[in-house]
Amino acid sequence: MIARIQRQGALVVLIVLLVAGGLMFRTFLTAYTLGNLAVQASFLAMIALGMTMVIISGGIDLSVGSVYALAGVLAAYGSTKWGVAGALILPLVASGLIGLVQGTLIARWRMAPFIVTLCGQLFARGLLQLITSEGSTTYLVPAGSAFRLLGDGTVLVVIAVLAYLVGGVVLQRTPFGMRLFAVGGNEDAASLMGLPVARTKISVYVLSGLLAGFAGVMSAAQLGSGVTVIGIGLELNAIAAVVIGGTMLTGGSGAVSGTLAGVALLFVIQELINQVGRFNSNMQAVVSGAVLVVVVVIQTLLSRARK
Repeated sequence: MIARIQRQGALVVLIVLLVAGGLMFRTFLTAYTLGNLAVQASFLAMIALGMTMVIISGGIDLSVGSVYALAGVLAAYGSTKWGVAGALILPLVASGLIGLVQGTLIARWRMAPFIVTLCGQLFARGLLQLITSEGSTTYLVPAGSAFRLLGDGTVLVVIAVLAYLVGGVVLQRTPFGMRLFAVGGNEDAASLMGLPVARTKISVYVLSGLLAGFAGVMSAAQLGSGVTVIGIGLELNAIAAVVIGGTMLTGGSGAVSGTLAGVALLFVIQELINQVGRFNSNMQAVVSGAVLVVVVVIQTLLSRARK
């Protein structure tokens, strides 16, 4: 019972807020508003999916916001040089390599994930500044490029939904998913069982990098350019969505369905604040932070109750 509350608490709160918002504001539960929210949430959803798997494995990835921004710039640059293939391959290779290096340092060299991914964040943001001459150069996606089709709102939402369906199957129905839970639950025990702990941890950081990179590709396709200032603090939003969705920061438990509910909850809260109209973006951050604190406290209490 307690475990179910942990997993589905965000969904229950989300439904309550949707009903309350619909009763208070006539324009809230319209197809237009909900569609816009879904499109806006698709980028964070992709990043949070990778973050979920990293946290389940017992790690953390602070580089995803910068990797997201870097991939967007590389996608726009690649589209001008090599078309759709360059717009997809260049950023995904770069983001995957960043994840590979981080995973190797964490798994093989036993370095702390917090420090390694913080360095990865600084590296990706610095490389971004170098490529764009400290933000003075903006790469534009060609107007007639087929790459822009990837930025269509419906396409973005469909991709995000499919990614979560695949992610759910991977976590619950494959040996890789089972290894993630085992490694996050007790790494030493997983090693004694003969599980490939290092390979599993490296794989999950590569996956996180690729998902963050693909979110950046989607962003470039929608915006039509590589924007240098996006992604700042996005890693914290991703972590917040994962934790709100019921995944424990200590690792070993979690579900992608909860993360998706957590992402939706963050955006619904922001939209409700916008509908009120008397609060600015700072208040959105305050409310989101307060919700996260409450969720973490509740999760801690529930975790103790289970023990």
